[in-house]
Amino acid sequence: MREVLDRELASISEKFLTMASMVKEMVKLANAALVEADIEKAKTAMAMDAEVDGLEARIDDEAIATIARHQPVAGDLRFLVSILKAVTDLERAGDYAAHVAEDAIVLAKEPPLKRYVLLPRMAERTAMMIEGVAKAVAEHDVEAARGVLVADDEVDDSYEQITRELITYMLEDPRTISKALVLLRVARSYERLGDHLENIAERVIFWITGETPNR
Repeated sequence: MREVLDRELASISEKFLTMASMVKEMVKLANAALVEADIEKAKTAMAMDAEVDGLEARIDDEAIATIARHQPVAGDLRFLVSILKAVTDLERAGDYAAHVAEDAIVLAKEPPLKRYVLLPRMAERTAMMIEGVAKAVAEHDVEAARGVLVADDEVDDSYEQITRELITYMLEDPRTISKALVLLRVARSYERLGDHLENIAERVIFWITGETPNR
């Protein structure tokens, strides 16, 4: 019975890691679409969102079935409950990556307002956060999960800086308002994406330690 449960837990973990890898690729494609004004990359990122949604449904089904069959306790139950909640956050992270891709298509139709610096930095940081979440799950690594929490603070700081810069642009030149508002939406998407990854990291910490992190 234990061997069967272990196989099922491993299968769920594997699917979660695949889903995380796909969301990371969406983030990278959306960022490339933004920086390079590459509409095809944006469309590729958007198309991947449906695959991410499908994986979420499969993981949900497997986790619920495993709980029903084995009635796990302690760490195994915490893992399954944490995964059920984490895949919802991961799916939402994918949604926000798709939103960035959608806005990249809008922005690609005109010259950029300015050279993108902080937005690619936010994309890079959120991609690293996904790597941290994956490492935490694959290796039961609490420190990797805690690193994700720290990285989210950096994403929040970048969001606030971008917001200040873009508001300044709009106040100084009303002609920039339309484009600046789209860029604000992109920054907000990255900030929300990071928040969902932070949620996952907290759930992983709870799974491994049984404790809710203090923030």
